[in-house]
Amino acid sequence: MALFKSGNPVINEKIFRNLEATGDEVMTIGGTMKKFGLMLLMLIGGAAFTWDLYYSGVNVMPWAMGAAIGGFVVALIITFKKTWAPQLALGYALLEGLFLGAISAVLNAAFAEKYPGLIMQAVLLTFGVAVSMFALYYFRVLQATQTFKKVVIAATMGIALFYLASMVMNLFGSQMPYLHSNGPIGIGISLFVVAIAALNLIMDFDMIEQGAAGGAPKYFEWYSAFGLMVTIVWLYLEILRLLSKLASRK
Repeated sequence: MALFKSGNPVINEKIFRNLEATGDEVMTIGGTMKKFGLMLLMLIGGAAFTWDLYYSGVNVMPWAMGAAIGGFVVALIITFKKTWAPQLALGYALLEGLFLGAISAVLNAAFAEKYPGLIMQAVLLTFGVAVSMFALYYFRVLQATQTFKKVVIAATMGIALFYLASMVMNLFGSQMPYLHSNGPIGIGISLFVVAIAALNLIMDFDMIEQGAAGGAPKYFEWYSAFGLMVTIVWLYLEILRLLSKLASRK
């Protein structure tokens, strides 16, 4: 079913193959967004907790590392056991919130003098980009055509491989050229990644709409909300990385 296709690695056309909803228990757009709202509240709560811990003098890096590892494990479980999404999606959101709150607090303190309000700007930009992408999708200014999907999927895979190569190089005491640079090329890379993360939202909105139209099972509301959360978290982190690069130039 090529109808259900997204650039998000946890949401793609294979997910919808051989799925049949029973009775009236089918996925709806409204139900999906309500569940995403619950996940967003959980994420905000987790972020507020580790943010407060940092400004209470607690070392939050163990929290950040533990939450990052835990969130990755839970994401893998949900990806391969999609029927578990209703039980695990809120836990994933909480773990990501703990991670984002810790990292955001550390960066906020690091750039307090050079770039006050760094985190608030990152949050507002993430919200603004998400709303803008939804508007562009809703009014069909941007449509998830097959060509659009192929380009975004290829770019997303390329970024994933680029980051994987960077991680491997870090293990051997080296760094990927320009990735962490605050020069024009480094900032250009960050702008490109932010753009691709934003375009993935178009893919996700399309997948949710098509999934609801196709009568996907009810539990896919949680799975789709989880997939959208993955993209939002990625977008926020990339915007935060970009702003941090800009702040370090001052």
